[in-house]
Amino acid sequence: MKRKPLLWILCLWVAPQLYAQQATIVQIETKSNSLILKSDENKRLRTIYFGKKLQNKEEAKWIPTPSKSTDDNSGICNAVYTPSGSWSMFEPAISITHADGNISTELLFQSVQEQKESENVSLTTILLKDPVYQTEVKLFYKTYIQEDVIEQWTEIKNLEKGTITLQKYASANLYLNAEKFYLTNYYGNWAQEMRPKEMELTGGIKVLDSKLGTRTNLFEPPTFTIALNKASAEDEGEVLLGNLGWSGNFKIEFELDPLHNLRLIAGINPHASAYPLASNASFKTPSLIYTLSQHGKGLASRNFHNWARKYRILDGTGDRLTLLNNWEATYFDFDQSKLTNLFKDGKKLGVDMFLLDDGWFANKYPRNGDNAGLGDWEENRKKLPDGLGYLIKEAQNTGIKFGIWLEPEMVNPKSELYEKHPDWVVKQVQRPEHYFRNQLVLDLANPKVQDYVFGVVDNLFTKNPALAFIKWDCNAVIFNANSAFLQSQGQSQSKFYVDYIRGLYSVLERIRAKYPKVPMMLCSGGGGRVDYEALKYFTEFWPSDNTEPLERIFIQWNYSYYFPAIATCNHVTDWGKQPLKFRIDVAMMGKMGFDIVVEHLKAEELQFAQTAIQNYNKLKPAILQGDQYRLVDPYTHDFASLMYVSTDKNQAVMFNYFVSNRYESTASPKPVVLKGLDPNKKYRIQEINLFGNQKSSLNSNAEYSGSYLMTVGYNPEVNSGRSSVILEIGAI
Repeated sequence: MKRKPLLWILCLWVAPQLYAQQATIVQIETKSNSLILKSDENKRLRTIYFGKKLQNKEEAKWIPTPSKSTDDNSGICNAVYTPSGSWSMFEPAISITHADGNISTELLFQSVQEQKESENVSLTTILLKDPVYQTEVKLFYKTYIQEDVIEQWTEIKNLEKGTITLQKYASANLYLNAEKFYLTNYYGNWAQEMRPKEMELTGGIKVLDSKLGTRTNLFEPPTFTIALNKASAEDEGEVLLGNLGWSGNFKIEFELDPLHNLRLIAGINPHASAYPLASNASFKTPSLIYTLSQHGKGLASRNFHNWARKYRILDGTGDRLTLLNNWEATYFDFDQSKLTNLFKDGKKLGVDMFLLDDGWFANKYPRNGDNAGLGDWEENRKKLPDGLGYLIKEAQNTGIKFGIWLEPEMVNPKSELYEKHPDWVVKQVQRPEHYFRNQLVLDLANPKVQDYVFGVVDNLFTKNPALAFIKWDCNAVIFNANSAFLQSQGQSQSKFYVDYIRGLYSVLERIRAKYPKVPMMLCSGGGGRVDYEALKYFTEFWPSDNTEPLERIFIQWNYSYYFPAIATCNHVTDWGKQPLKFRIDVAMMGKMGFDIVVEHLKAEELQFAQTAIQNYNKLKPAILQGDQYRLVDPYTHDFASLMYVSTDKNQAVMFNYFVSNRYESTASPKPVVLKGLDPNKKYRIQEINLFGNQKSSLNSNAEYSGSYLMTVGYNPEVNSGRSSVILEIGAI
């Protein structure tokens, strides 16, 4: 008998009317997009469409659906949640070892429920069941309609009599149809975060993953862009932006099937993480958050920003404190007197808060360097004889707030905590300890360690209720992964990586339940833990320890595709050779802070910094809550240009930076076309943040229509002599 061609076997398309009566269609919609799922004659649920919203929902029934082939080698390309060990020939989203040892799973559609949580938020819940084994899988699709964002996760329930083991348990299994697919992912290392790479996906599987346990974004984040049919562009083309909301080990797979369609599977990394699930127990996966845009990655990023500010980032629609940090001014070398003088510098500068960084704690093993003291969170009596309470009161008397640095997940071997509780430390007793920055990780899978870490924060606030801010750091990764607690409970060590992150979230939940409004910065060595689950508990994050302003333009540019300015901490430091104006201008593109020695500033530098902070405070509504538009890409031009526009379109600010090292290069020889303004409004443009006696060459009296500025544009005249230009754009 002549065999059918393999591709025909894999996905045979048949007319939908052959089984129209028994088919169920599930339509998951946002303002602009439709994700359409459909059951086949075998009750397998498949993705049949993901793209621009259908004008007529009834026409979804005409979208063809793959059918089972009569050939034994048949498989289905577009299952909504691909099982392992049964009919599929593709990378699975779920793999289970059942209680009897069987490793095959089938999932058939049972029901769908739709619940409207508000005018803008809906939740669709789909139930799938294995017809042989008592295993249930629920797929959740939470839609944020106006923001065009979908949050997707999975819940797996074991109804068998014995324990099953989840070998793989993805959050989402998407299916995209196009002629070509272009993936943008990011790579790097410490101080080299968010370096982009765009590539056309070809046959096989491209994997983004982390196995670091903590600080998992160190080498690459769980963040990506998929452009359909052509390479990504700012304002045109169909693109999907995504972020996995998980602060632990992750895995995101991009597989081109033999029909050249893209299967995207994202979730917790199954590496060393087979998870036992007892009878009647459930396992909830983290969320994959994504947005689809028909008008380029610029719109997609604004979708993310609007969603994040409103629904995810703590106090995302609020304000942010400017601050002066002591780290680069003192490092570990400070005392009470030196700090109180810095309070006065902060007040003179005009910031809202002083942040005391690393080095304030531990007595038996004083924290005078990074090799001792972590875990011993009492004030160092030699440095701070009157304690934190005195410092907080002195800061308040000076007219500023007081915040503090913590790294409560970590411990130095040279510490009292390590001596008292070696069983709280993540390590293999039989192997030599392996350190990352002279420290080890505490076992947050252990409820006693969770209580301890919560207690560190709780004790600080109980003793010092006026404490205004916490910088939460996490500088180490996990070596020699092993939990003495899990071992004592007779539980599998393969649970550790998952239970550690769940333990971290449990601590953060408790902190937020008791202290719901205290601002907290998510530091993690710079960019090491930037995801939308962690940001439920933090008001902001530290993108990179690299504060060199030219480098920061590129780092902040790439973060801005996924995270809004209000969440991005940008500090003015002494890194790099750029003048103070350039450094401050770059830091204004987000939540601004300072990490400098104020007394080293010349008089005109201090005056400039004070005026710049006043300008920043005036423009914060546009920067922190407005829509961001990227105008000129620094990767392809000699300068970078972007702007923020307030929601009422009455206020905007345009940032322009010279990024070329070529002598006397003219970066902006022609006008830059602006975006996001009201075409019918009149605007006046004024250059701000002028240094010293500098005069602007731009005409601040001219009036322009929004239509003109978005058609002809405006030239900021950026060049090697005008390396940083900020324009305030105000409606008249």
